Amino acid sequence: MLKQEQARSNGPIIVHTHSSKAGILGRTAAWSAGIPVIIHSFHGFGFNDYQPWPVREAYVLAEKIAGRMTHGFIFVSRANWKKAESLGIGRPEQYNLVRSGIDLAEFKPKPFDRRAKRRELGVAEDGKLVVMVACFKPQKNPVDFVRAAGLVLKEVPDAWFVVAGDGELRPEMEQAILQNRVKDRVKLLGWRTDIPEILWAGDLLVLTSLWEGLPRVFPQAMAAGLPIVATSVDGAPEAVLQGENGYLVPPRDFQGIARRVVELLKDEKKRAQMSKRAEELVPEWDIHQMVRDQEQLYQRLLKEKGLWN
Repeated sequence: MLKQEQARSNGPIIVHTHSSKAGILGRTAAWSAGIPVIIHSFHGFGFNDYQPWPVREAYVLAEKIAGRMTHGFIFVSRANWKKAESLGIGRPEQYNLVRSGIDLAEFKPKPFDRRAKRRELGVAEDGKLVVMVACFKPQKNPVDFVRAAGLVLKEVPDAWFVVAGDGELRPEMEQAILQNRVKDRVKLLGWRTDIPEILWAGDLLVLTSLWEGLPRVFPQAMAAGLPIVATSVDGAPEAVLQGENGYLVPPRDFQGIARRVVELLKDEKKRAQMSKRAEELVPEWDIHQMVRDQEQLYQRLLKEKGLWN
């Protein structure tokens, strides 16, 4: 329980920041204001291996400096934890693994008119549907999804593809659709609020990212019972177990993405097995577990500061 003198205080006692720029600025402001407990969550990093070396090193240095003003770190993936440790960002005893939880009930399949949803999306009711949910930005590398679609259609002519999302690379996506001659089969849906229904309408999920923390769309797809084909970056192998609930390929390998998609679209039994396995694995990403884990961290850090009985 919070001590009485702190309960009467009008000021914050915990500042919990997220994302790179906001995290660095927020922790600096909180430290300057004398906030007793400062926590930062890493959902991936602001630096990556595709940046020029001076830019990447500047981001790493900024994170190291901000780390000295931080009492607790939360990582959504073990891969990010290991990277931070190897770079000397904070201290390992400050590290905590807390999955980025979702409301599993929202994505668990419900009675649903799949054929009607497919008609709404502009795809064949009886075709095979591949879904991607992603922002059109360099990190997500969405053009590789279009390239893979072109290869898949040569082997699975009744395949359809939809992308829920939008962003700065939309012109490149539209150009890739024309170049790969898939205009009639790849649908750009824009920003959507019906992601559970889009997943339920699909047969599998694809994600072509170059780097990640651990994408929230993975547990969303797992809860919806979809196998996943994705790039093996950062925390991806912690959600997508190779050959169990999906397949992973190296980043930028759109041919590999296409091969795995073809394999699954042609094997309904394998898709069903992966769907069942996905539902078994997904409870780790329950939002209620995330809340419990964060509450326990808050209480522990407050206790260390003498602010919790």
